[in-house]
Amino acid sequence: MSQLVLIGVNHKTAPISLRERIAINRDELPETTRALAAQPGVTECMIVSTCNRVEMLAAVDGPATDIRSFLYTHFGIAQSELGPHIYEHRDQQAVRHLFRVAASLDSMVVGEPQILGQVKDAFASACAAGTVSGQLEYLLQSAFAAAKKVRTETAIGSNSVSIASVAVELARKIFGSLNGRTVFLVGAGKMSELAARHLVQQGAGAILVTNRTMERARQLAEPFNGRVIPFDKLYETTTEADIVISSTGAPHHIFRPEHGQQFMHRRRNRPMFFIDIAVPRDVDPAMNKIEGIFVYDIDDLQQVAAAHIAERKTQAGDAEALVEAEVERFHQRRRTVNVAPAIVSLQRQAEEIRVNELKRMHAKLGPLTDEQIAAVEALTRGLVNKFLHPPMQALKQAARENDSTRVEALCETWSLPAAADPEPQSQATVVPIDQPEKKTSPRESETSAVGGK
Repeated sequence: MSQLVLIGVNHKTAPISLRERIAINRDELPETTRALAAQPGVTECMIVSTCNRVEMLAAVDGPATDIRSFLYTHFGIAQSELGPHIYEHRDQQAVRHLFRVAASLDSMVVGEPQILGQVKDAFASACAAGTVSGQLEYLLQSAFAAAKKVRTETAIGSNSVSIASVAVELARKIFGSLNGRTVFLVGAGKMSELAARHLVQQGAGAILVTNRTMERARQLAEPFNGRVIPFDKLYETTTEADIVISSTGAPHHIFRPEHGQQFMHRRRNRPMFFIDIAVPRDVDPAMNKIEGIFVYDIDDLQQVAAAHIAERKTQAGDAEALVEAEVERFHQRRRTVNVAPAIVSLQRQAEEIRVNELKRMHAKLGPLTDEQIAAVEALTRGLVNKFLHPPMQALKQAARENDSTRVEALCETWSLPAAADPEPQSQATVVPIDQPEKKTSPRESETSAVGGK
């Protein structure tokens, strides 16, 4: 089985000025994922890229596979600059990290619900790119199940503190009251929609929406009875807005100091609040130097959100314990799969003995009716299953406990393979004892390795 490797950077390890240089937009994600899959030793992979993290998860053959080098070369950033900000997890630690990410325990705002959808989107993109198969598919489905369990069995998502709600809190501090304030959504992302919803709930007035794709802008504006603005009218319309929420996929700043000066002049110095939740950033940080303009990017919002973390410590502790239990369950199941070749071999040996004994007894028993054949088959299969149950359970238990010494001893006792890829299985072929012999291949005589007792 391939080794799992996860490397990345996130809001804890790298500033936004570096994260925005390795951000991968949705259109580029499939191509980048395929490029990672083409690296030597990579058998499966997927990439999660959000405003807070870029993580690469891969199943690799051999410990020498170097995904870090792919990061450096693909994004054109020197190892000395990017390397200190990268974290790396392997096997069980990689599984634990993925489960924590999906459950929103590693998020900027613990408990926020968006990250699970983002991981699911990344998985769907990798599936569409053809870079995932059995091992990662099983891992991701287990991560989604663990995240759902955290949501339903803990209170970590209650009284949700999201980036959107933090942005609204800051806006209220700047303006005092949000009643009648005009909000301009630049870019029609999910986070913008959430922030706008919070602002409207707090009394904000007109909602303006612009996007390079006008249809998407209309879809976002409709629930708010908002006004759609053509993207080429961006700068002249921004003057109308008290609060600008920007989340485009532009590779460079779309709001610069010269724009800010024009806005202040036309607004006669009435304050403006820019919430920049894009990575790379849409708003030049230098705009913060202009009197009357307040700019908060995703890292600024993190600092404000940190004040709310204490409120969730108990819930987060319960969630961490639950995730840890799910990680252990995942690895127990994974280890059990590793002894499947030994179980298959044990079943094959027993089935061959059963079939050969029936053949040997054929002459002594003479012709039998269909009912008698069925009775003999049921009797012999039942005896074999009862005989196999203890050694099969012993192998599975030793695997679940990761006791390789006991697994090896059990395999040696029955002359079984300790580790190999299990062969495809099918139901055992019944050999009637009063009819002409039908040749049966070992594969046809196998029974399920892990099903039943």
